[in-house]
Amino acid sequence: MRQVILDTECTGLEVAQGHRIIEIGCVELNDRRPTGRTFHAYLCPDREVDPAALAVHGISNEFLATQPRFAEVADRLLEFLKGAELVIHNAEFDLGFLNAEFARLPGNAVRIGELCAVLDTLALARQLHPGQRNSLDALCRRYGVDNSEREKHGALLDAGILLQVYLAMTGGQAALTLEHDTSRPGAQGAVNGRAERGGAQIPVIRPTADEAAAHERALERVARTSGGRVLFRGAHR
Repeated sequence: MRQVILDTECTGLEVAQGHRIIEIGCVELNDRRPTGRTFHAYLCPDREVDPAALAVHGISNEFLATQPRFAEVADRLLEFLKGAELVIHNAEFDLGFLNAEFARLPGNAVRIGELCAVLDTLALARQLHPGQRNSLDALCRRYGVDNSEREKHGALLDAGILLQVYLAMTGGQAALTLEHDTSRPGAQGAVNGRAERGGAQIPVIRPTADEAAAHERALERVARTSGGRVLFRGAHR
């Protein structure tokens, strides 16, 4: 299955107030392995960046004034996204801004959610870790993903970090390179030195005789109170 990890940076938080996208970063996965293909663009938003947003991503108005406008990269972006499942952290935010950018273009407005399936890792994290903090930084700490380079937010940097978090959340597949080195026999790649975990041997620890007897006595108590319905009978053997 082809997936694209996507992130954006914007001039501010509210699309309804006319804020615009200033950076788009995408990383491609195929069957949960990075292909090495990315999409990355800085964009001239034709408006000022809010000071609060500037403090988060550090992308200045002066730099953005020299960048292309969204209309100049829209076709290339759509070609990259076409046919993929998008993996986005807080998808409502990014899709709202992307749809607003496409709506400004002439012709029929494109709605990304109608062209691509979308997996929201924030919603997934809230299911897996209810009542806990589920920001990207919090998930990095929870899953042991190195985000030490994330002094400022950046769309391509954050897409690469989200890739690692998403794979850890959904099964621990750790072929996480953006460089996708296939020069070594059997190489699957790694990000920040994280190694493939697919072939790990899981030890089986057998109970002692005393532990097995204690377990059996506990099952007898369950059997007496449940009318004999014990699902775990023999599970320790």
